[in-house]
Amino acid sequence: QVRLVESGGGLVQAGGSLRLSCVASEITFSSLVMGWFRQAPGKEREFVAAIRWNSGSTSYADSVSGRFTISRDYAKNSVDLLMNSLKPEDTAVYYCAAAVGYPGIPTRSSEYNYWGQGTQVTVSS
Repeated sequence: QVRLVESGGGLVQAGGSLRLSCVASEITFSSLVMGWFRQAPGKEREFVAAIRWNSGSTSYADSVSGRFTISRDYAKNSVDLLMNSLKPEDTAVYYCAAAVGYPGIPTRSSEYNYWGQGTQVTVSS
């Protein structure tokens, strides 16, 4: 069982930046992928970004590519999501998730085994 705890959400003006952090209770799976998803009111949960823990390979949704950066910290067992040039349409609850057993980087929420409780990000115009 992997427990994920997110932090760092909040309210920011358009064009601003936020950093989300996700701490995992343990990192013992060699095939672990850590990802971020988001869900806006009335919309389905969507993939944002993910990183393979061992290799550092990353994947981004087109809507955030070039603005968001995902990174990992071995010492802290954590994954950060740096969000720059935020837009009102980035407003959502952001969830940290972990997937085990995939050779690549899964992008569907159904492929992730563990989830955090979510953190609210609100971007004002």
